Amino acid sequence: MATMATTQAGDPALTARSSKKKPLWRNLGVQVAVSMVLGIVVGLIWPEFAASMKVLGDIFLRLIKTAVAPLVFLTVVVGIVAAGDIKRVGKVGLIAMIYFEIVSTIALALGLVFGNLIGVGKGMGHVTAPAAATKGAEAAAHAAASTHTSFDQFLINIFPDNFIGAFARGELLQVLVIALFFGFGLMALSPEKRAPIEKGLNTISTAFFEFIHIIMALAPIGTFGAVAYAVGSNGTSVLIALAYLVASFYLLVALFILVVLGAVCALFRINILHLLRYIREEILIMLGTASSESVLPRLLEKLPAYGPSKQTVGLVLPTGYAFNLDGTSLFMSVGVIFLANAYGVPLSWEQELGLLAIMLLTSKGAATVSGGSFVVFAATVTTSGILPVDGLALIFGVYRFLSIALATCNVIGNTVAAVVVAKLAGEFDEETFRRVGSGAAE
Repeated sequence: MATMATTQAGDPALTARSSKKKPLWRNLGVQVAVSMVLGIVVGLIWPEFAASMKVLGDIFLRLIKTAVAPLVFLTVVVGIVAAGDIKRVGKVGLIAMIYFEIVSTIALALGLVFGNLIGVGKGMGHVTAPAAATKGAEAAAHAAASTHTSFDQFLINIFPDNFIGAFARGELLQVLVIALFFGFGLMALSPEKRAPIEKGLNTISTAFFEFIHIIMALAPIGTFGAVAYAVGSNGTSVLIALAYLVASFYLLVALFILVVLGAVCALFRINILHLLRYIREEILIMLGTASSESVLPRLLEKLPAYGPSKQTVGLVLPTGYAFNLDGTSLFMSVGVIFLANAYGVPLSWEQELGLLAIMLLTSKGAATVSGGSFVVFAATVTTSGILPVDGLALIFGVYRFLSIALATCNVIGNTVAAVVVAKLAGEFDEETFRRVGSGAAE
């Protein structure tokens, strides 16, 4: 654990200095915001020309989809290995995984209920999709409705019959299964045999994140094309609906943190507001970077002083970054309702439960860097065969604004998880908590 923390920590001061030297125009968020404005202007003034810009958004989406399967595999495997020896961590690991699943399920269900209640996406008057895409979506939906796949057949289809084939076909659920078994297989090796493989996977993961960064650098171009096409084809109703989506998501995140996580903390005699004040500096960093990875080294060092043991924090936090992404869960569930309403795709309660089951798995493969949640969301939409893939480019236009709340919720959720799991596992120092926890506001 100590090795992992040291590796990921780097030099915070150097990172801060590098961020300050970075010109504003090179910031991806600024570039995406500017491209959104340009897309809106072009869509309103030259609607016919704007409609032809869809190809830019499509190219960006194709590049995003190339990253889905390997990203999920690497994230899940590295996350499992980071958890350490399962036999050694025993009780802490089991409690953490049960907690992760319960809270993630609550987040996904809350997002679906909230999205349905407020009707997110309904104000768009059903976005126009290209004929080919519409026919493809209709064919997929009809196939899904008419096949009536039995549960045992669905279960069999989750398990791959070919290691490479699952990646080539983009079968995300099969990739997840491969990652889980591969990760546990690595855990069964002796430390000497596992070390070089673990080092290699971390190196490949680092290289792959650079690959993702290069693709994400093209986001402003893709955003311009997607927003210009959406506005040019559908008018200002798109802008109103997207603004409503952002505002609604921020409200949902606030409710989840204060009500759901607040109730969890209250059960264990922890004041959620005290805990938030204790990590207020990390929250401010999150608001600027929209990346949960940016504060992981600080939390690994800071949280043990709040009460949970260093070993528990070192286990729960890195594992939670792969398996406990509450903000990602909220985003994915609200996102699917938005797409369904925007494109006029009716979802039965059975289909929503099916999507929830898929998201319970796919949300575990979200990356810890900004943009990773969108990649996995794109994979979920593609895997469902029900929702229109074209809508992904539209959501990405405002994803930068969504990712700020999303990543902040992920970090707060994992902070709460570390404290709660430590209490449940008897790895919490009450004396330290009384001395520091009650004075978190200082």
